[in-house]
Amino acid sequence: MTAYMDSLEKMMAVWNTEDAAEQRALVDAAMEHNVHFVDPNHNIIGRDAFLKMVELVQSQIPGAVYSRASEVDIQNNFCRYHWAIHLDGKLIMPGFDVTEVNDCGKIVKVIGFFQLLERT
Repeated sequence: MTAYMDSLEKMMAVWNTEDAAEQRALVDAAMEHNVHFVDPNHNIIGRDAFLKMVELVQSQIPGAVYSRASEVDIQNNFCRYHWAIHLDGKLIMPGFDVTEVNDCGKIVKVIGFFQLLERT
């Protein structure tokens, strides 16, 4: 597995565990200390802020399962992919991320979008 894919898998795994020590280990392995995460509800910087955001979202949607819903396309250290959130086996939100990784494969920035774009 490439370094960037390992980081993306670890970031996704953070959302699917509530064990604080496991979350910390995953984030430390996958993300730079000053990671920037932005989506329609959040604009945060740093690993600690990311972990607090995950804890908040998990408390708002207990039992949700987070997954990547597409292959990962990468060019010039930018990855794009779809993700999904399921609850009780039902899709509650699809989305799309553009994630920047550094040359070592660690996550530098995540720009998340909720829902899918409509085709014209």
